[in-house]
Amino acid sequence: MPMSMRALLFLPVLLLPLWACRPLSSQGDAPRSAELRIVTDEIGRRVAIPPSPQRLISLAPSVTEMLFALGLEERIVGVTSYCDYPAAARAKEKVGDILNPSLERILALRPDLVIISTATQLERFARRLEEAGVPLYVVNADRVEDVLRSLENLGEIMGRREEAERVVHALRARLEDVRARVRGRPRPRVLMVIQRDPLLVPGRGAFMTDLVEQAGGQSITADAEREWTPYSLETVLARAPEVIILPSRERITRRLVDMRWPELEATPALRQGRVYAIHTDLLMRPGPRLIEGVEELARVLHPEVFR
Repeated sequence: MPMSMRALLFLPVLLLPLWACRPLSSQGDAPRSAELRIVTDEIGRRVAIPPSPQRLISLAPSVTEMLFALGLEERIVGVTSYCDYPAAARAKEKVGDILNPSLERILALRPDLVIISTATQLERFARRLEEAGVPLYVVNADRVEDVLRSLENLGEIMGRREEAERVVHALRARLEDVRARVRGRPRPRVLMVIQRDPLLVPGRGAFMTDLVEQAGGQSITADAEREWTPYSLETVLARAPEVIILPSRERITRRLVDMRWPELEATPALRQGRVYAIHTDLLMRPGPRLIEGVEELARVLHPEVFR
């Protein structure tokens, strides 16, 4: 896995300080303060934004997917180079990658709102945006339910409440269907792998840990102190996972029948051939497709109820 992708996936959640975004003042067509309204973002910051923001920049793939799901693609004027879904996102103006977005490109696009995610952004860059007078809204999704809440919040501030309610209703129905199917069933012990060598896993507070829970499993790394953390193979052996999940760039979930992992051959997962590859974006992007990730994971954890 390239170093840049590893850095993207394993950034810790950064809690930005509680500063207030100032209205744009350096641009001639910036809205006057009387035309702005105050909203509270998902880490508690009060943000002054236009009544219905029309020029949006997304600095996280998960946020981009949310905006498209809400039918706001025409308002998106800029995204990162990692924003590749849906396909139309690839045609949007790029403002750099997630770790190094270009302030100059962002300012040139004259956004009236920039949206970032605590899972992927750096505090220093957020401060630079605020100092430049660019309204900044922070999305913070730590659990599967938070994704649905974020969709509702974005719909509200964009004037698309009804569309957000429709999208969330459909996603919640799918989530509830999974919950109903796995309810009361034995929960297999699951090793969710972010990176195999060296081994990195989701720990306490990670949305991927919650994803395992929602799909009817129990993560063997749920008590790890950090959200994304190195993990020893000796501890994995001691905790005897019954299912191992690996990330994949392939869009089809596969059972890895010829999987070779000598250090873990004694685990029930390897002995019983219960090692699976699931598309990375369904597991590691806290956006609308995380519900599809819950479904895919539930199918491999409880195949008997999805036949």
